[in-house]
Order: sequence, then structure tokens, then C-alpha cells
Amino acid sequence: MAETVLSFVLAQLSTFLHEEGRLLGGLRPEVQSIMDELEQMRAFLREAEAKEEHAQPRLQAWIKQNLRARHRVAGEIQSVKSRIESISEAHQRYQSEFGIPAQASNSLPAVNNTTWRYSRDDALLVEEAELVGIDQPKKHLISQLLEGDDHKLKVVSVVGMGGLGKTTLVKKVHEDPEVRRHFPVRAWVTVSETCDFQFLLKDLIRQLHKEGKKPVPQSIESMTTTELKKIVKDFLQQAGRYAIVFDDVWDVEFWNTIKFALPESSRGNRVILTTRKADVAYASCIESRRFVYRMEPLSTEDSRTLFCSKIFDGGNCPDHLMNVAEGILDKCEGLPLAILAISGLLASKDVNRIDEWEMVRRSLGGELEGTGKLDRVKKILSLSYSDLPWHLKTCLLYTSIYPEDYEIGCSDLINLWIAERFVEWREGMNIEDVAWGYFSELVNRSLIQVTGVFYEGLPDYCRIHDLLREVILLKSGEQNMVTVTTGQPTTWPSEKVRRLEIPNEIFNLFHLKHLDLSGTRVERVPKAIGKLQHLEFLDLGDTGVRELPMEILKLQKLRYLRVFQQLRREDGKELCSSLANLTSLRELSVASIGKGDDHEMIDLNHPSLSSSSSSFLQSLRMLILYGRLEKMPQWVARLHGLIRIDLNWSRLMGEEDPLESLHHLPNLGEINLCGSYQGEGLCFKAGGFLNLKRLELKRMEGLRWMRVEEGVTHGYSALEPSSRAVFV
Repeated sequence: MAETVLSFVLAQLSTFLHEEGRLLGGLRPEVQSIMDELEQMRAFLREAEAKEEHAQPRLQAWIKQNLRARHRVAGEIQSVKSRIESISEAHQRYQSEFGIPAQASNSLPAVNNTTWRYSRDDALLVEEAELVGIDQPKKHLISQLLEGDDHKLKVVSVVGMGGLGKTTLVKKVHEDPEVRRHFPVRAWVTVSETCDFQFLLKDLIRQLHKEGKKPVPQSIESMTTTELKKIVKDFLQQAGRYAIVFDDVWDVEFWNTIKFALPESSRGNRVILTTRKADVAYASCIESRRFVYRMEPLSTEDSRTLFCSKIFDGGNCPDHLMNVAEGILDKCEGLPLAILAISGLLASKDVNRIDEWEMVRRSLGGELEGTGKLDRVKKILSLSYSDLPWHLKTCLLYTSIYPEDYEIGCSDLINLWIAERFVEWREGMNIEDVAWGYFSELVNRSLIQVTGVFYEGLPDYCRIHDLLREVILLKSGEQNMVTVTTGQPTTWPSEKVRRLEIPNEIFNLFHLKHLDLSGTRVERVPKAIGKLQHLEFLDLGDTGVRELPMEILKLQKLRYLRVFQQLRREDGKELCSSLANLTSLRELSVASIGKGDDHEMIDLNHPSLSSSSSSFLQSLRMLILYGRLEKMPQWVARLHGLIRIDLNWSRLMGEEDPLESLHHLPNLGEINLCGSYQGEGLCFKAGGFLNLKRLELKRMEGLRWMRVEEGVTHGYSALEPSSRAVFV
């Protein structure tokens, strides 16, 4: 971590010499001297941090002392840089005002707009199939769910320590076709150790209504716990047979509370619990203890199979590594999480270097003797962390900002890494490519678990295993990287708060890069937003904000913008005018006022955005629009870097085929159309859609045919029409 901060300091100093060198005058040699000294420190710190697990106390103290100093230096450099930028801006104003000729300046190289790519060769997912030895437990649990003629509510519990694969096993059972056929109403609720019971009930209500294709009651946000439980119970009494999973239950009290929301009925409903605690398992299965399934570690043979499949081509361990591999597997004691973590580490080692493998085995040696299994897993995970390159350590530690069992949006995480300057530029690649490479490496090492995917296996959501999170929290605290507060939540004077104001103090955080106000009741963004010159991520989705001040134009570094959940027709042109100067924007999400097919029409065609406006949103990679469109915005056809577009409830007339504007976009990989077009047919013209991988059509009631001309790509993998459509 100290090495990471030091690299950031060096990057800032390097920027000084390139951008502000003309203003440094005689200080340039001093700055270069500081850089040389810091380079030597960085080389030493890389060695020191690699050995930190076994370092002497004095060395550890020195590393932490230097870490604090580097943080202060980084802050000072940012502050000085801001002051220099202000002086430079004033200098340019005076040149213009008094006619003083400007001298040649050192400008930054143009940003490489290489299209975002994702390597299909990367082992992205810890596939369920990789968890060998799971077939027999799966059959056993399915038989317990389906057996018997009883019509009572049956509870099946899966109990075992963390890292055994309980969640993976139950997920395979829950998604099994036979189980789905028997139980048409299903839901999955992740409980965790620190859960908000009301939040879980609301989540369950949303899932159940989605399964039943019914609207979610809007009043649930203001309901009491008792009222929420009644909503659940009433729904389940009227629904078909249900199977609900409560994953990671920590105490008996939770079960004693939730069970009153689960009606007995006479349909033979089922509940599955996963827990680490035997008392919870037996308390929930009070009718019969035979419905408690105790998850056991993998056998020696299954452990070896899982281990070798992650490291060796063909799954066979070379003879010269057999003994050391067996020694490492003995320490894992059949825990899938430990095996995946250690194999992820060893996969980066040279199979011809037995000394590297021996070093790993010795690192798992004496310290593990006499400790509990959980401590041994944590030691293995800690070793996997220590083996990471410095830049990946930083990115992994940053995940400590997320709560336990939180599903992390992969794109959000990538944007945060970039905003925090954890990602280094590499020649020939844009910054997103580099960041996704970091992500892929952490997945390959089984330190991040992908839980949801886009087309072709591209990651959408991910999570951190509970045990690994404990290690990350410990390391993050030691490095003073993230401080996680556990104070009491704010108590509002009334549950019906009508408006919220953004505290003015936020706008004094001049170096702020990420501001997420989504889901709040904020209605106005102050002009002071313009002070946040370093802001890269601004999310105002699901707020009352309808317009942004002109000061938004000062946010030249803004990369992600989600705004205007209540946009009106007349606001569209103002929006386009504002966006024209946001040249770094990569993701844009806009919505008009209304819901579903009742969205208000918006006009996103601005007179100033003629065919000559070739620079408008040229960095944009993702565009999401909610609302009726009179016609497709002309500027969409010029977004050559666009990878994904979503058009929701656009309701374009028959003569406004949305594909007309999209077919020449060279990098477009995903098109999602929901209620977007009222015509009878869509035409894929020859020579277009060269990279299209996914096309999703929903609520296109008027659609009768689709034509694919010769020469159009056949690469898209998912066509999901919800209305009649045929190819001609």
C-alpha cells in the first residue's frame, strides 16, 4: 500500500514536470531530485511490502510511518497543483484581455480512444461446475425438497463452516429445472450477520411480485415490519407452491421472526436455509432433524481434482510437484474456498520452479499448526493477498468500502478504481481496458467472485467472500486505506421528509472524484458543484433533480453522469447544450418524467449539434435513455466509440427505425430496446452491426417481422423478443 501511494506521488510529480514545468522555473532540478529519491524508496518498499508478513516490528513500523508521510505528500501535491492550475487559468485570461501572445505550452497527449475490449480467454467465473463433489449433495437436497406427500411447510437447512460452498450448492439446487417446475414461485434472500430486517422483507416482496408478474405495492417504503410481513404472507397464501432460500442466517431470532410471514397452506411449500451455526439449523428444522444437511469438506480425491483443474492444463499434476502439492492440499483440509485461493496464487507461478512452490508450502507451515480451520483459511487468503502485485493489492483493499454480502456493480467498481487513480495508463490501451485487466486478474486468482454476467460472459455483478472480506478489512485498517464507520444511522425528525439539500461542506472537497446521491430526495444541485474540478463520477439517478446549473460545464474530467429522472420535453435542448463540453464522458443515463410507457416526450436534437459537431460525446461508451422520442437524436449516429445503447419507452413511429442510426457504429456490441418502436418491422442492413453480440427486444407490440440482409454479422448471442417476430 505504501508503495502504491508512493507511485501516486511520483505520477503527480511527473505530471508537474510535464504540465506545469514552465511555471516551476528554477525549482525543476529540485523536483527531479525528489523524484529520484522517491524512485529509490519505491524500489525498497516493493521488496519490503512483499516480505511484510514476516517483517520485523521495526520494519513494519517504518513502512506505516512512511505510508502516512506519503499520504500527506500526495495531498500537498494535489493542493499545489490546484493552485498552479488556478494561476495558469488567470495567466491565460490576462493574455486574452491584454493581447499578450501565448508561448508554446506542453500539452498532454491525446487520450487513446481504443475501444473497450474484454478477453474471452480470461477465466472470468468460478463456475459452479468447478466445485467438484457437489453432485451427490445436490441430489440429496433435491430429493428432500420433493419427497413425501405431506402438504405442510418443510424447512431444509444446510449447515457448515464458511468456505465449504453452501451457497453454491443451494444455488444449484434452487435453479435445478425439476425444482423450478415443482415450485413456480421462488425467491432468494441473502441475510448476512448484520442485516436490516425491514430491508430484507421489502426485497422479498419485490422478488415475489416480480415472479408473479404483479406490480409492487408502492406503499411498502413507509410500512412497519408487521405490515410488511402481512404483505408477504397474503401474497404467498394466494400464490402457487413456493420455495424460498434464506442464505447465510446467523441467529435463531431471525428464523423465529421470519417464519410468521411464511404460511403453512396445503401446497407443500419449502424453505431452504444456509447457516454456519448448528443451533440455527436445528431450530428451523424442529419438525425433523433429518432435514438438516451438514456440509462436509471435499474428499482428498475431489480436493486434488479441484486443485489441479485450476492450475494445470489437462488437470494432471506433474510428478516433480506431486509431493509439494499434496503438502499444500493437506493445509487446505478440503475447503473449496481455500483450495481456489491457493490454486489461484500458484497458477501465477512457474511450474518448472519447484522452489517457488516450496516457498508457498513453507508459508503455510508452522503458523497453521494448532489453529482452527477458519484461521487456516484466513492465513491462506492472507497469503494470496500478499502475493498480489502492488497495484492489485490496492484495488482489492478498496472493496472494503462495500458492506458484507453486497452485490458490487463491476462497472461501478472499475469507475471508482479509475477515479481513485489506482489504474495506471499503458501505451496502446485506454484506461478502462487496463482497469478491466486488473479485475480479470483478481477473478483469475479467485479473490473476486463474479455473480452476474452480460453477454458472452462479460461481468456485471461481483462479490467478495465473507472470509476474504474479513482479511481485507484487517489489511485495509492496517494500511489506513479505508475507514469503515459503524455508528448509528441518522434519525430523521419525520419519516416523510419532502426535500433534502446537499450540505455545502461537500463542495469544499475540492479533490472529490466520486459523488453518488442516487436514491436520495435531493431536488437541487447548487452552483457550487463547479468547484469539484476533479469530479469524475456523478450519480443523481432516482432523485428530484430536473436541471443542472451551468457550472456543470466546468467538470471537464466527468466520465460518468446519471441524471434527469424527471426530465421534461423543454429540458432536452438544455441538456444537450450542457453535455457538449463534457468531452471525457464515458457513461450517460437520462430519463424523462413518468413510468413505464407513460414517459413524457423529450427532445434531444439541439440546433447547435449539426453534422459538423463531430466531437460531441465522442468518448461515450454507454448510453441509456428512458422516455418518448419524436425521432432519434442525430448525434447518436456519430458515437463511434459506443458499446451499448438502451432505448426504453422511446415509442418511435414506424418511419423512425432506430436501427438506421445505429448500423454503422463500429463498436456497438449490445442493443436493448424496450417499448422503443411502434413500427411493424426492423431491418439489419448489409455491412452494419459488425460487433453486435446481443439484441434484446421487449414490449414491441407492433413488431411483426425482422429482416437481416446478407453480410450482416451473425455474432449476437441472445435474441429475446417478447412479442411475435420472424426473420425474412
